[in-house]
Amino acid sequence: MSSDLKEKVAIITGARRGMGKSHALRLAKAGAKVVVSDISEEECQKVVDEIKKNRGEAMAVKCDVTKKGEVENMVKQAIGKWGRIDILVNNAGICQFKPFLEITEEEWDRTININLKGYFLCAQAAAKEMVKQKSGVIVNIASVAMGQQGVGMPNIVHYCASKGGIVGMTEALAVELAPFNIRVNAISPGAIETPMVDLLKTDPKTMEGVLARVPLHRMGKPEEVSNLVLFLVSDDSSYMTGSTVVIDGGWLAG
Repeated sequence: MSSDLKEKVAIITGARRGMGKSHALRLAKAGAKVVVSDISEEECQKVVDEIKKNRGEAMAVKCDVTKKGEVENMVKQAIGKWGRIDILVNNAGICQFKPFLEITEEEWDRTININLKGYFLCAQAAAKEMVKQKSGVIVNIASVAMGQQGVGMPNIVHYCASKGGIVGMTEALAVELAPFNIRVNAISPGAIETPMVDLLKTDPKTMEGVLARVPLHRMGKPEEVSNLVLFLVSDDSSYMTGSTVVIDGGWLAG
């Protein structure tokens, strides 16, 4: 593989923990200069320190992806430090388990704002810089709970709606940004070992039910998703755009 990201600048949202942190560490290991972004600058800095300890380059930027001003500031800081943006990994997201009939309007809006509007704001801000240099790659983290060929999951209808929207947005952006040599793809993970799915572990029956649907009969590791992120942001996937790649241990196939 030619997954060498030296001199590339990558922004990763939701990078203080879980998959986002894993993506940051993996891209930094491949040589990228990484903007570690999330709502807590202190926690982002811990990830930056870990990257620097391994001789990588990174900076921490506090950013609430639902706020356009903070998103634009994040991009501005990246440009100010390294002069360009080559990669955006839209990873920030939330998942709240609640029956459909009990979800409040505020809860719906919060999920859509973070999981979908946030991706739009970050993609738009980063793409404006990528257009100038006529190159760039955007990877949007969706989910197997994306509708259509995905799986319908009860008690997270707002989450499912947001992830389905991400897939649709990815395809539209891929077509619109292709003339500028900007590629846009999505990744749909299944059950991955992250803080977001900790609630599943507290209920053995629910956990057993999830694993029963996964042919590999285990949860995925964040690092396994990060390897796919690396592939999609590297030149190894230079003819891929508008794709949604599923990494789920065979869940959808089963």
